[in-house]
Amino acid sequence: MDSLGSISVFVQVAETRSFTEAGRLQGVSSSAIGKSIARLEARLGVRLFHRSTRSITLTSEGALFLERCRKILAEVEAAEFELCNAASAPHGKLRVSLPQVHGLVMPVMTGFMALYPQIELDLDLTDRMVDVVEEGFDAVIRTGQPRDSRLMARPLGEFRMVLVASPAYLQQRGVPQTPADLANHACLRHTFHATGKLEPWPLVREPGAGEPMLPARLVSTSIEAVSHAALAGMGIACLPDFMVRDAMAHGHLQRVLDEHVRHTGQFWVLWPSSRHATAKLRVFIDHLSARLFPAIDGR
Repeated sequence: MDSLGSISVFVQVAETRSFTEAGRLQGVSSSAIGKSIARLEARLGVRLFHRSTRSITLTSEGALFLERCRKILAEVEAAEFELCNAASAPHGKLRVSLPQVHGLVMPVMTGFMALYPQIELDLDLTDRMVDVVEEGFDAVIRTGQPRDSRLMARPLGEFRMVLVASPAYLQQRGVPQTPADLANHACLRHTFHATGKLEPWPLVREPGAGEPMLPARLVSTSIEAVSHAALAGMGIACLPDFMVRDAMAHGHLQRVLDEHVRHTGQFWVLWPSSRHATAKLRVFIDHLSARLFPAIDGR
C-alpha cells in the first residue's frame, strides 16, 4: 500500500483495536492489515502497537503518530470535499453544543441563520461537558484550554470574570474594600449543573489571609439568573464581562474589588479532527470567528 493508504490502515487499527475489524472496514483480510502495519513500522523504525493474543494497544510512539495521522486524513478529506462541492451552497443539519450564555451566542446564531437559510441549526445549550465525537456533534463552543486530541480547535476570543453589584445595593450595604468584606454581603453564586459544585470566584487573597467567606443569597445553575438577580439589587455576583458590559455602560451595575480579581478565560470552537470540514461547518466556524470575537474582546 502507498504511504497514505498505510496511514489510513494505521488509524483504522488504532481506533478499532483489531486487525480483523480494520480489515473488514477496509475490505481486505486481517493478514493484509497486519503486513501493512509491519511495513509501516519497518519504514518508521518504531513499534506502533503492543500486540498480544487478546489485545492490541498503542505504544507511546503510536499515540503520537495517531494524532498527526488523524490531522493528515482530515486535511485530505477536506481537500477532496472542497473539489467535489465547490459549486454547491452550504446546506444540511448542523448540530452544535453551546454554553448557557444566550445573550452572547444567540445573536450570532440568528445572524448565521439569516446568512445561510439552507442550513438547519440543532442547538444544545448546556454547560455539560459533552463528548463531541461520541454524541455526534459537528461543533461545540467551550471555554478553557482544549485537551482532547480527537478535536480540532480555533480560538474565538478572551473574556474576564468581574465582581458586580447594582448601585442601589452598594448604597444600602456599602462597597467592599477587601475580599474579607464579602463576609458581610449577599453573594449570588453560580453552580455547575453537572457536578453541583459552586463556581469559584477568582479572588486574590492578601498575604496571610484565609479563604474569604461568601454568604450565598442565591445559588443557581443558570448564570443568566445570577445576572438578573444582580441587576435587581439582590447582591454581588461574579459574572463574565461580556454579559454585564451594557449594564455597566448604562450605570445599572458597578464593578467592585477589581484589584483583587485575577481571571482571563478564552472561548474556543472545537470539531472532530477525524471528520472533514464540510461546507456548512467551515462557514459556521468562519462566522463565529468573525462575529463572536468582537463581542468578547471589544472592551
